[in-house]
Amino acid sequence: MIRVNGQAMDCVSAQDRGLAYGDGVFRTLRTEAGQPLWWTDHYAKLAADCAAMMLACPDEAALLAEVLQVAEPGQGVVKIMLTRGLSARGYAVPAESTPTCIVIASALPQHARNAEAIQARWCQLRLARQPRLAGIKHLNRLENVLARAEWNDPAILEGLLCDDSGAVVSGVMSNVLWVKDDALFTPDLDQCGVAGVARKRVLRAAARLGIRTHSGRFLPDELLAADEVMICNSLLGVRRLARLEMKIWSPAGWTSTLNAALYEDVD
Repeated sequence: MIRVNGQAMDCVSAQDRGLAYGDGVFRTLRTEAGQPLWWTDHYAKLAADCAAMMLACPDEAALLAEVLQVAEPGQGVVKIMLTRGLSARGYAVPAESTPTCIVIASALPQHARNAEAIQARWCQLRLARQPRLAGIKHLNRLENVLARAEWNDPAILEGLLCDDSGAVVSGVMSNVLWVKDDALFTPDLDQCGVAGVARKRVLRAAARLGIRTHSGRFLPDELLAADEVMICNSLLGVRRLARLEMKIWSPAGWTSTLNAALYEDVD
């Protein structure tokens, strides 16, 4: 089911700035029994991203009602896209605009239905550093599209991305974490990348469990030296990285611990 501005329809205007420029933000939520997981965190992130992009954020109660209306009765996915709306040609932000809100429901993909360890690869594409957009889940995801086009091997679920200075940033569709000497590490996202809700919840859970955490600039060799490497997003939860090209990790127990804590955390 698809709703656009509260109406059951599947199209937007050709003058929409989301289509023309990627001028907007989005969220992807997992649903269980028709209910969105981690709604409070997702809405808070949507509101923060809207503020950073100078967009009006939808009313929470109204948006949640739409999510509940479209959600699959079992497991599923709901994607919320918010654009700046319509404008005349040109980059200039209109003085007044009415945002376009799109809510789409779909089935939960097969790769999100199990807890198996995954294989990944390094991507050749390098993310550009842009602090103004760092952390925001904006609609312009062309870097991710091009990175994902680098492979078609179905055995490889994810690709890991570095920035133009060679520092590890994230996966194409996920955030990356690793454990070394009983401490949890994750790249700082103040220059590029998306600060995902699952990552936020993992860090919050780690603090609750008394696990030391470190966020900073890390090179690939530091990730490769980890005891256990994981990816996370709102559909997958926390998943262990079993293989990254020629590097193989045996399970060390951290993935199950953090994944359980991720879902135990309350909104």
